[in-house]
Amino acid sequence: MTKLSVNINKIATLRNARGGNIPNVKTAAINCELFGADGITVHPRPDERHIRYRDVLEIRPVIKTEFNIEGYPSDKFIELVLSVKPDQVTLVPDAHDAITSNAGWNVPRFRLFLADVVSVFRKEGIRTSIFVDTDPVNIETAAMTGADRVELYTEPYAAGFDKDAPSAIAPFINAAKIARDSGLGLNAGHDLNLDNLRYLHQNIPWIDEVSIGHALISDALYLGLENTIQMYRRQLAG
Repeated sequence: MTKLSVNINKIATLRNARGGNIPNVKTAAINCELFGADGITVHPRPDERHIRYRDVLEIRPVIKTEFNIEGYPSDKFIELVLSVKPDQVTLVPDAHDAITSNAGWNVPRFRLFLADVVSVFRKEGIRTSIFVDTDPVNIETAAMTGADRVELYTEPYAAGFDKDAPSAIAPFINAAKIARDSGLGLNAGHDLNLDNLRYLHQNIPWIDEVSIGHALISDALYLGLENTIQMYRRQLAG
């Protein structure tokens, strides 16, 4: 079954808007797991506008399922990852001022850089995933870096889903097959929600993991966190 990793960045955003420690990010991570999440994702950025580096250090000891850290592999980020040794690190080509992730890696251009970073994490037993779009060249080249998985950037799928779902999913099915044929595990994330997640999973049932934050936390404001996590899990059950 495809795992659901809950990205808790937005909980930290809410906390930071007021200061203090409400809502408590550590407690949120614990509760997400208790409510059925298969993992916790965080994406610390250099300005720490949501998840702070200190949060990552505090959260790590309480994670019982799987811990995934996303981010651009700067020296500071690499140092953080090596200090906490998450189960997975996802390499994302974010500019320092990006509001959210908005593109995958140009893997051929950065292949040697990514290979070096992947090598550092592999030596520590940390699974590595590279954030990519559906271009076959990027996926095939990602396999050359030594990465364990790729994560498909699904915003284009989400944007086209309501207009023409079969056309929107087609390049992702092709990309997923290329990843599988290249010996790569497969993750997916960005703008996935209760409307489009089931269709994605039905067409690409071998996805190892989806990482969902913004939509899930937003839904939880209306539906409750426990109920929302269970609703998302049901989208991955059939």
